[in-house]
Amino acid sequence: MASQADYPRSDVLAERYGAVRDLSLGLAAPLSDADATLQPHADASPAKWHLAHTTWFFETFVLRDHVPAYAARDESWAYLFNSYYEGEGERHPRPRRGLLSRPSLDQIRAWRARVDEAVVRALPGLAPDALRRLELGLHHEQQHQELILTDMLAAFAENPLHPAVWPAAPSAPAPAPTAIGGLQRPGGVYEVGAPDAGFAFDCERPRHAVLLAPHELADRLVTNGEWLRFIEEGGYATAGLWLSDGWAWVRENGIEAPLYWRRGEGAWLRFGLDGLRPVEQSEPVCHISYYEADAFARWAGARLPREEEWEAAAAAFDPASGHQLDAPGPARPRPAPEGRGLRQLYGDAWEWCQSAYLPYPGFRPEEGIVGEYNGKFMVNQMVLRGGSCATPRGHMRPSYRNFFYPHQRWQYCGLRLARDL
Repeated sequence: MASQADYPRSDVLAERYGAVRDLSLGLAAPLSDADATLQPHADASPAKWHLAHTTWFFETFVLRDHVPAYAARDESWAYLFNSYYEGEGERHPRPRRGLLSRPSLDQIRAWRARVDEAVVRALPGLAPDALRRLELGLHHEQQHQELILTDMLAAFAENPLHPAVWPAAPSAPAPAPTAIGGLQRPGGVYEVGAPDAGFAFDCERPRHAVLLAPHELADRLVTNGEWLRFIEEGGYATAGLWLSDGWAWVRENGIEAPLYWRRGEGAWLRFGLDGLRPVEQSEPVCHISYYEADAFARWAGARLPREEEWEAAAAAFDPASGHQLDAPGPARPRPAPEGRGLRQLYGDAWEWCQSAYLPYPGFRPEEGIVGEYNGKFMVNQMVLRGGSCATPRGHMRPSYRNFFYPHQRWQYCGLRLARDL
C-alpha cells in the first residue's frame, strides 16, 4: 500500500498542480463569456464547463472527501458540473451544457482560484488516498485540456466568418514527404499494459502477455496529400472499401472529406484554431473517423494496427517526444521529421487501431465512485494510441488507451498503416 513517501514532496506537487491548472486557464484566455458558453454538438462541451468540471472534481474527490474543514463554494453547482458519475447523484443533461449561461466565466475562474488555494494549503497533510485522487485529478484535467481545444475548434467551425482563435503567420509549405516506408516487426510474445508501479488509468492494467504475428508498421502517419489521392480516386464513393456501418454513415451524412475541410477555388481548405487555410499536403491527416481510417487502409492495400502491435513498438520510444501541447496556441499537426525508422508514434494525431476498447484479462476498475471513469464505457468503441498535437506533453505513456465511437472525428484523429507479413 502506498504511503506519503511514495509521492513527491508537497512543494513539488503544488508546483505541478499549479502548472496543470494554469495551462487550462491559458487555453481559455482568448475566449469571451459567450465563446466559452458555446456547445457545438452533443459530443462536445463548452470551455466554461470544462474549467468548472475539473474544478468540481478536485473539490469533490480531494477536498470534500479528505479535508474535513472544507466547505463547498456552492453545493448546487455539483448538479451542473458532474459529468457521468452516477454515484454522485443527478446531473444536468450533457447535450444541454451550452444553455448554462450562469455561473459566468469570471465566477468559474474565481471558483477555480478558491479551490486551488484550498488544495495547495491542504497538500502537506493529505493522506495517501487523497494524494492518489489528486494525481488522478491532474491526469483527468490534462484530458480535458485536449477537449477544451477540440471543442473550441468545433464551436468556431460553426461560424461562417471562420474566425481564428490564435492568428498565426502563414508558413511556407513543407517539402513533399518521401513515400511511406515500413518497419518489419517480428512475431512473438510481448508484454503490454501498464506496470504496477507509477500512475496509469485502470483500463491500462493489468500488464499481460500477448502473442503477435509478424507484421509491418508504416514509418509515419498518413498525410493530407495521400488523403487527397484517396478522395480523387473515389474513396468516398466506393462501397467496397467501407464497413457496412461506415458506408451507411457516409451516405446518410454526405461525407466527402475529413471534418473541417472546405472546398475552395481549385483547392481544399481546412479550418483550424488558426483560421481557414489551404490544406498542407505534408501534414498528417486528422479529424477522420474510424470508418474513414479503415476505408483508407483498405484502399492502400493495408490495415490499421492492433493496439498491442502499436504498444510493443512504441515502448522503445520516449512518450514525451514528438509534437505535443506545451503552451496555449493553435494546435496543428506537423509533417513527419526526416529520418529513418518509426516516427510520429507520439503526438501530431491520435492513431486509430483495429482494436475494440475492451477490458484486459483480469481488469479491475478503480475503487469507489471514480471507478466509473473508464470501465463502464467498454462497449462499441475503438482504441486510439499515441496522443496528438493537442495532448499535453507529459500526459502520454506507451500503455495509454484513448477510445471513441467509430463515427466520431472532432478529435485530432489520424492513422498509421499496418500489414501482415
